[in-house]
Amino acid sequence: MTWETVIGLETHVELATRTKIFCACTTEFGGAPNTHCCPVCTGMPGALPVMNEKVLEFAVKAGLALHCEITRYSKFDRKNYFYPDLPKAYQVSQLYLPIARNGAVPIKTGKTIRIHELHMEEDAGKLVHDPWIDQTRADYNRCGVPLIEIVTEPDFRSGEEVIAYLEKLRSTLQYLGVSDCKMQEGSLRCDVNLSVRPAGSQELGTRTEMKNLNSFKAIARAIAYEARRQIECMEEGKRIIQETRRWDENKDATFAMRSKENAQDYRYFPEPDIPPMEVTEDYLERLKAELPELAEEKMARYQRDWSLPAYDTEMITGQKALADFFEETVALGAPPKQAANWIMGEVLRQLSAGGMEAKDMAFTPRTLARLIALVQTGRLNRNTAVKVFDAVFASDGDADAYVKEHGLEQVSDSGLVAAAVEKVFSANPKSIEDYRAGKEKAFGFLVGQVMRELRGQASPQVVNQIIRERLEQVK
Repeated sequence: MTWETVIGLETHVELATRTKIFCACTTEFGGAPNTHCCPVCTGMPGALPVMNEKVLEFAVKAGLALHCEITRYSKFDRKNYFYPDLPKAYQVSQLYLPIARNGAVPIKTGKTIRIHELHMEEDAGKLVHDPWIDQTRADYNRCGVPLIEIVTEPDFRSGEEVIAYLEKLRSTLQYLGVSDCKMQEGSLRCDVNLSVRPAGSQELGTRTEMKNLNSFKAIARAIAYEARRQIECMEEGKRIIQETRRWDENKDATFAMRSKENAQDYRYFPEPDIPPMEVTEDYLERLKAELPELAEEKMARYQRDWSLPAYDTEMITGQKALADFFEETVALGAPPKQAANWIMGEVLRQLSAGGMEAKDMAFTPRTLARLIALVQTGRLNRNTAVKVFDAVFASDGDADAYVKEHGLEQVSDSGLVAAAVEKVFSANPKSIEDYRAGKEKAFGFLVGQVMRELRGQASPQVVNQIIRERLEQVK
């Protein structure tokens, strides 16, 4: 029997608002445990919450960018459950009137993924296990951190589609500035709901939910494993249990954690301490006007205004910081195609080697624009410019000073080049004979030897011209 995998996602995105959703307590909780919490986020009796307006603004902007319908009258609900990292024994979320619904995200495979809803909620705390003393302790710093949860319809049929959607979602939210979406730090978390069914069937199978997925690679591997596991169970006549499963990166497998709860298990009821919210037409229009140019719009503009190939524009707009870097480099006078080539080649190479993102590098557009100008004006050849780039990248050093200090300025003096050509010709008569016999590779060898003689600082155009002229003379 042929099987079809059906996948839906619940993506939690931590909002970069600096303060928590219902109190003024900081969300920069990288310090000692339980130092960034207050009576509201720890659920002390009598502590009343106050809505963070920035959370609503970010949620509405995200909804608009994802082509959702914005709910004009929205409110919060209490999701009741007991767990040690939840001091209030309930989480404030939205079940009945989420802030946005019925969205759509087109992905690069050509498919459109439907958004069921986008709602606001608060995060719980964190349990930290200390193996040295064999104790698990609760850190409440993360309690009350503002989140949006984006729930899709079960529209995915493969891990590739899931990754394409998450890449598009991450890019959109980063361009909006609502979150940095760093999975390794927990600001983007994804739960995968997966079931299998016979190909051609319209009935959904029993689903499992997978947690503890902290990278796109882990998500793809978990989907492949869980689909295979469920298919094997079905073919053996076993029943799929609706449950939450934990992905184990080391064992490359999922393991049962607990039975999967339904909405009624949480005993939802309207949140009594937080008033409902009404999104007015003026408010909505103001936020629409504040939406920035997103990646797809930038790609279209780069292709239209600067004639860049689609591949270049996709690479450059993959990170907002990289697109900003590119645009500033062009604004400083660098030809767009040259700037794109340097960014896709040398900049991304250095970022990959250092395990960095574009927004974390010290290297500036001004320095790149200067390097490109040095090549264009003939003061450096491309190979030497790359060496200068590598030397100044980490600290954004002065390219002109480095060139002067190390004597790297390009040799364009035809007399010096001609002298080097004569020296190379004298040392390599066999290569000259090979060229005269029709072996074009011999020409490349002679060029390489002249460049070596001039320490790689000669103008390739001048070297090529003088070698050809000299070869014509020795025929």
